[in-house]
Formats: sequence, structure tokens, C-alpha cells
Amino acid sequence: MNVFGALFFLAYLGHASACPALCKCYSRRAEVVCSEAPLTQFPSVGLPENTTTLTIQFTNITSISEEDLKAIPKLKELHLFNNQLSNLSSHLLRGVPHLTTLDLTGNQLKLLPANVFSHALLQILVLKNNLIEKVDASWLPDNSNLTWLDISGNRLRNLPVDFLQKIPHLENLDLSHNSVEKFSTGLMDPLTRLTRLNLCNNKLESLSESLLHGTRNLTYLFLSRNRLSHLTPNIFLELTQLSHLSLDDNQLSSIPEGLLNPLNALEDEGLDLTANPWMCDKKIKYLFGWLQKNQKKAFLPGTVVCAGPPSLKSRSVMSLKETELTI
Repeated sequence: MNVFGALFFLAYLGHASACPALCKCYSRRAEVVCSEAPLTQFPSVGLPENTTTLTIQFTNITSISEEDLKAIPKLKELHLFNNQLSNLSSHLLRGVPHLTTLDLTGNQLKLLPANVFSHALLQILVLKNNLIEKVDASWLPDNSNLTWLDISGNRLRNLPVDFLQKIPHLENLDLSHNSVEKFSTGLMDPLTRLTRLNLCNNKLESLSESLLHGTRNLTYLFLSRNRLSHLTPNIFLELTQLSHLSLDDNQLSSIPEGLLNPLNALEDEGLDLTANPWMCDKKIKYLFGWLQKNQKKAFLPGTVVCAGPPSLKSRSVMSLKETELTI
């Protein structure tokens, strides 16, 4: 090897081995992983310019800015989970226009600035387990490319219509483990491509009859562990593609006649009705008949039990005789 070749080789080695302190760099897949608690600032120095995937986890970083990300313009995936992030700068993604995935799970985010998620073609955005009390349409560009949005485990009480109008391509929406009490009529209408909706562990007491009429492509709907005491007769009317529906751990004592009839696509064990205070009187006749005909579609049908009247308490609805439902 001549002198020039040796110098070039040494320069190449120096460039290839460049990596921020407290991080590991994997040049073949253009990936950097930083997972050391002593890390308190974004590791801008030494980041390979060709990085396409960056993971920073379990550190003490508290903020990240547009300037930090400019060092890695080819970034496609940014995973920032379980840090101490409390601040994100406005126009955060202006320097990473190719970014498609942003995961901010398990931080201390509460208030986010306008345009924070603009400027990149984001498809997946995860804000799970933060302190967010309000979402704002100004976070996103018009006609956002988002197909997956997870805002579970925050402190949301509602969701604004103008926010959902900016994400018409959304296929998955997770709002579980929040404090949502009600949704406005027509809120979900912009989400015509939605296939999966998770509303578990909220404080919903009722749902408007037309709430889901625009989401005809839904295949998974999770409503477990809310406070639902009744359902309107036509709420599932348009959900002919639904394969899984969870209604367990609510306050349902009966369901209206014909409620489940449109759900012809339910898979085996696709409907969960357990842990509700079913009142086994005349009003339970529809559910009783449906279970008799569709036993395989119910999850643990034998555990759908009567809370009353006293003479039938703790009896499985499936075990009843129609003559017993006369009260």
C-alpha cells in the first residue's frame, strides 16, 4: 500500500469509528444507540452524518432542539423513550425531512409548541406515557401523512375536531389510559381509513349514536374499563368489518335490541362482554338469544353473569332459560 493509500485508509478508519460518548454506532445499518443514564445532553458531537436510525433511551436528557437534529439530515427513525424530556423546540423536525417514525414514550412532556411535528413526512408518532393534557392542531401540518398515532397514558379529557381533520390517513388511534369523558358528535368523521381504535381505560359514560358512522373500516374497537352504562341502538350500524370488540369492565346492565346484528365479521372470541352488571330480566332477552346463536364469537361466554335480580344473581346468562326472563 502506498503512502496515499495508507493515509486514506487511516482517514477512513477515523471516520468509521467516530461515535458520540456513551453511545454505540452500528455503521452497517446506519444506526446509533445511546442508553446511558449519565447522558444529559443530546449527543450531537460525533454522530455519523449518514445515521438513519437513532435511539436514545433511559438517559437524563431533558430537551431536544431543531439544531440538535440538523447533524443527521438522513434520519428516518428517532426513538426517544424513557428519558427526562420536558421540552421540544418548535419546528423540531425541519432538519430531518425524511423522518417517518418518532417515538417519545415515557418522558415528561406536557406542553408542546406549534409546528413541533411539521416539516417531516411522519407516518408513526408515539406520545405514550407523558403528561399531556391537551392536543393542538397546530402541532401538525395540513393533510399529515400519519397512519399511526399513540397518545395513550396521558391526561387528555377530550380531542378537538380540527386536530383529527389534519390526519385523514390515520389507520391506528390509541387514546387508552386517559381521562376522556365524552366525544363530540362527528368527531371521528375525518378518520375514514381508521382500522383500529383503542379507547380503553377512560371515563366514557356514553357514546353518541353517530360517533363511529364515519369509521366504516374499523376492524378493532376497544372500549374496556370505561363507565358505559348504555349503548344507543345504531352505534355499531356501519361497522360491518369489525372483527374484535371489547366492552368488558363497564356498567352495562343490558343492550338494545339489534345492537350486535351488523357485526357479521366478528371472529371467534371477538366480543368481550365480561365484568358488566347484567340485569337478567326482560331487557336481557336480546343478549340471551344472541349468545345462544353466537356462542363461539363471545369471549368466555360462561363468565357473562347476572348481577340481578337476586334469584338469578351470579348465574351465567348462557345457563338461563327463557322462561326465567319474565320480570
